[in-house]
Amino acid sequence: MPVSVFDLFSIGVGPSSSHTVGPMRAAAAFAEQVAALPVTTIRVDLYGSLASTGQGHGTLGAVAAGLTGEQPETVDPDAMAAALDELERTGVLRLSGGQTVPFRLRDVVQHPLTMLPRHPNAMRLRAFDTSGSEIAVETYYSVGGGFITRDGADEPAAVSEAAIPVVDAVPHPFSSGAELLAACARTGLPMSGIALANETVTRSEEQVRSGLLGIHAVMESCVDRSIRRVGTLPGGLDVRRRAATWHEQLVRDDPDHDPLFAMEWVNLTAMAVNEENASGGRVVTAPTNGAAGIIPAVLAYALTYVPTITPTMRDDAVVRFLLTAGAIGSIYKERASISGAEVGCQGEVGSAASMAAAGLAELLGGTPEQVENAAEIAMEHNLGLTCDPIGGLVQIPCIERNAIAANKAINAARMALRGDGVHHVSLDQVVETMRQTGADMSTKYKETAMGGLAVNVPLC
Repeated sequence: MPVSVFDLFSIGVGPSSSHTVGPMRAAAAFAEQVAALPVTTIRVDLYGSLASTGQGHGTLGAVAAGLTGEQPETVDPDAMAAALDELERTGVLRLSGGQTVPFRLRDVVQHPLTMLPRHPNAMRLRAFDTSGSEIAVETYYSVGGGFITRDGADEPAAVSEAAIPVVDAVPHPFSSGAELLAACARTGLPMSGIALANETVTRSEEQVRSGLLGIHAVMESCVDRSIRRVGTLPGGLDVRRRAATWHEQLVRDDPDHDPLFAMEWVNLTAMAVNEENASGGRVVTAPTNGAAGIIPAVLAYALTYVPTITPTMRDDAVVRFLLTAGAIGSIYKERASISGAEVGCQGEVGSAASMAAAGLAELLGGTPEQVENAAEIAMEHNLGLTCDPIGGLVQIPCIERNAIAANKAINAARMALRGDGVHHVSLDQVVETMRQTGADMSTKYKETAMGGLAVNVPLC
């Protein structure tokens, strides 16, 4: 069954879906598992990328919040920050089951050079009783986009907020671009139609529609919050927030949204989302937090500048865009990876650009073949993109990278619409190339802060 659009677009908190959202979910699951046990001590070990960049990505605080029962979809970022301050003051953590244990963030044991075999984002949680005997242990893997799995589980756990029944079949199963195109040809449906038919196996069409409009509302709210905030981002790099100033300038210089300013509005939207993400605010994984600004920026472009999208058609356009993007994203999730720690930033920003290009191409009236071509072009020109955040923070180059990739996505869609859908490199070929490139990429370029800009730019 293709990955649900509601798993690819889930609501969480920044700065990282794999390093914040996933670990919070894992810790909450462990706390629920030990709720009835006589727990007096908790030990947390982080491995690989979770350890090497976890401090800057908020992993330690996310684990603590998860142990108290917080979930990414519902946690209040401000209340979470206050609770972590209180934890550091008292050194006492109340688990979701009611037990209290001694715990501070500095108690988390980090193993940055130890990679567990299954995935570079690994964490092990242990619970002990009063005698010091281990009474529970689980090893979890945060595999990108907020998805988690654990030792003994074959597949990553879905991240949908709603409780949806598990089904074995959908009307149009696909796990590749070729299969998706074949489904479109067989049914006469666009990619969004194929995705919608699959989603309505577990939800009504109205639930799909309202759910996607709700996700879009969170995206817009994220931008609105960001353009009202000034100062510097947390973490010690003293990166200035630019969205508020840029918004003020653009409102002054372009009150009527002249198309000549379109690229600047795209830049603003993408950077606003990622500034909010970098500050630990509420965002939509799309498909990850590190790439969360691309799809909102391209969708905002479509709603503003595509003349065929009238005000009465706006909601339909949002739903179609997200369904199409989700169909493409599910292929990356199933056939390659959306984890920067596994394949570099090509898996995050590259996948998001590909998804956004596909969504825009459909709204521009593209055929399924042109939509597939748009997705392919966008990824083809993000191949080999490394993940090398300075200081382990999702700020430099991540924030600007989202803006650049959003414009790439728009260009890819427009290039595809000038063609007839026939092209030399298929989406499946570029997805496989991305997977192979990620496997060949040196570990230091995969979200470890041990290579690239992370080691060549001083932290002062």
